[in-house]
Amino acid sequence: MAVPKRFDRRMPDRDDTRINERIRVSEVRLIGPDGEQIGVLKISDALDYAQERDLDLVEVAPDAVPPVCRVLDYSKYKYEQAQKLKAARKHQQTIVIREIKFRPKIAQHDYDTKVGHVTRFLRHKDKVKITIMFRGREMAHPDRGRALLERIAEQLHELAVVEQTPLQDGRNMTMMIAPSKGLMAELANEERIAKNGDSAAPIEEVAPEAVAEPESVVEADPSDTDDSAVPAESEAPEEPAAPDSD
Repeated sequence: MAVPKRFDRRMPDRDDTRINERIRVSEVRLIGPDGEQIGVLKISDALDYAQERDLDLVEVAPDAVPPVCRVLDYSKYKYEQAQKLKAARKHQQTIVIREIKFRPKIAQHDYDTKVGHVTRFLRHKDKVKITIMFRGREMAHPDRGRALLERIAEQLHELAVVEQTPLQDGRNMTMMIAPSKGLMAELANEERIAKNGDSAAPIEEVAPEAVAEPESVVEADPSDTDDSAVPAESEAPEEPAAPDSD
């Protein structure tokens, strides 16, 4: 639920940029609206220059000697800067590290369940820290933990790359894996299809239909024709004789 402004006690974002009369120096190096160098002017002359063009005088390099100011539309400038910051944050990826813990001796059902969790985290583009926890006499057999980690890495080799090989850390042995390039490409394609619809799906190649070659026809030599093979022409039946008029 949004908090009404008059009850919202949070401090508003401060804008420390000095503009116009807030610039308290005797002279500035002035840059014009199109980026051209105007030169070093008294602050009063620089303000007049900006006001004549219905623009603002904005201090862009306060630590320079003399400070650098630019003539521009400050409202438009703030909006453009906010859009750039928003775009930059959009392209930033937050790296999340998940952790899944195994025991050296683990039942197959529990192993499959935990590997399923690892797979799900990888498909969420998260890194996964896999920890083997040793207890008591298990500390005497670190090779079992290493073998288990290698088994997991081999099973997930199509989805993950090993960023940190098995490392003994006290009673634990850890390995870090991250989504592979192949998985990231697959997920990017799935996101593109979900965004653009089925039309964005890759088009499968359709194999051309096989066309049967025409059978070769061998013409028979008339001289080799067997008369017995030629069907006899059927004779027309004789017409009945007309009755005698006598």
